[in-house]
Amino acid sequence: MIVNRQRGVRIPLKPLDLFLRQIRRLLRLGRAEISVAFVTNAEIARLNKLYRRKRGPTDVLSFPTRNGSRRSAGRRSPVPGRFLGDIAIAPAVARKYARRHNRSLHAELRVLLLHGVLHLLGYDHEADEGQMDRLERKLRRRLGLS
Repeated sequence: MIVNRQRGVRIPLKPLDLFLRQIRRLLRLGRAEISVAFVTNAEIARLNKLYRRKRGPTDVLSFPTRNGSRRSAGRRSPVPGRFLGDIAIAPAVARKYARRHNRSLHAELRVLLLHGVLHLLGYDHEADEGQMDRLERKLRRRLGLS
């Protein structure tokens, strides 16, 4: 499910919902559910401070459920039919990063959706010695993202 809780940046929800479905198929998530909310800079800054103890807005935050994914032999796999968690995306911050990376806002939002889903599955680019980054690059190529 994708909801838009901000008004500052126009977001085409239907194409992003279709892209999220594509990610779910590619990662073989089955019926596992994901919630995505597009939020204001103020809201994402509040969440960033509350959960990461970092000041200011960021582009994407993921909130995995404890029972949404499991690790087995170094792999992360979803528990079928479970809720994997929530993803919050700040479109205004995403627009800034899109310009910086010479991408369209739509492409940047798709990159953030993929990034957020990988976090829901238990990947952590800050602690995994590049495993998440390598997988994300591979999936970006398969999904037609730069």
